[in-house]
Amino acid sequence: MTDEPKRDVRGGRPATPGDPWTRLPSMSPATPSAARPGEEGPGTAGRTGPARSAAPLPGRVRAVPDPITGAGPGPGGRTVAPSPLDPGASRDPHGIHRTLREEFPLTYDPLLRAWVLSRYADVATALTDSRLTHGHRPGDPPCARAHVDVDIAALRSVTERTAHLLARRIAGRPQADLVADFCHWLPAGTVAAAVGMPYRDMMRLVRGRAAGALAGECGGQIAVREKALASFLGNVLSDPDQVAALRDAPTGLVARAWAESLRRDPPVQIAVRRAAAEVPVSGGTIPAGASVALLIGSAGRDPERFREPDRFDPLRDDPGQLTYGPGFCPAVLLAGIEAEQALRALFTAMPRLRLADGFRPTPAGLITRAPRTLIVRPGG
Repeated sequence: MTDEPKRDVRGGRPATPGDPWTRLPSMSPATPSAARPGEEGPGTAGRTGPARSAAPLPGRVRAVPDPITGAGPGPGGRTVAPSPLDPGASRDPHGIHRTLREEFPLTYDPLLRAWVLSRYADVATALTDSRLTHGHRPGDPPCARAHVDVDIAALRSVTERTAHLLARRIAGRPQADLVADFCHWLPAGTVAAAVGMPYRDMMRLVRGRAAGALAGECGGQIAVREKALASFLGNVLSDPDQVAALRDAPTGLVARAWAESLRRDPPVQIAVRRAAAEVPVSGGTIPAGASVALLIGSAGRDPERFREPDRFDPLRDDPGQLTYGPGFCPAVLLAGIEAEQALRALFTAMPRLRLADGFRPTPAGLITRAPRTLIVRPGG
């Protein structure tokens, strides 16, 4: 089953049933001013920005047929920036992200039906700007008010037990898939153990009552933590030097490697917000009432913010990630504990653990992104 959805260009949304995009808030522009680049609407007079220009935008662009007339490229056609939903984006979004950062820092995307921000400075600011509403990021200030009486020592203990149980179950196999056999179970199993849920009931209830009891608004982060853990293990196991450095590393170094993985390969690629007022950004001004797509994956690889942004480097001196905010939240805390305990348990049960011969992790996904498989040799 492919991750590439069919698209209804007139409606601007992926049309495949069950696609994760359908679970996000509505992307439909709220005002005529956000309806289409270049169109006049209430409150647009005098507004400037790259998406308002009637002239073709600079740099590499793609020509598409006009959705109303059907006219092809050329007279009667439209020229737009590349889209994060373009064919092939699930396999390799980084070229598209690079073009957007360099040539289209603010652009309206007719497929997303939203204005798109791709630079680190703009995305980082937008994630906490009070004018961009209807979004929640675990670790942002509201989390501190929502969670009380969380026993950190208990969470660490149940995470450690769950990780070692899962690692021992696959240690004797000649080959295993860490996504299916480990990453899929550790976040759910940790929550289940934390609330005293029987193991047999874990997957049936953990995404509802148990997760909510532990993490409040962030209960739905279990799936995100699964993907983040898969990317983290993929990044570590892809480099023998990282395996050697992190095998018996102190907690602080593992935490740095975890944050670096969230920067390079964030589990959430696109966050959605709505502008309650006009918001100036580096490429122009976001109209009031417009939907805004924040490209977390693009921001994390912005060379204006990070040196050698495509390289996984836990020791980099310019760290930063946008998946989680800086405040207290059980979902954020658990994610970091799970990453640390996963490494401890896997290397304890399988000291010679390595990727299978010829296998390299391949991330996939449009809205959320991670390797779908991690084929390993437990015995080396």
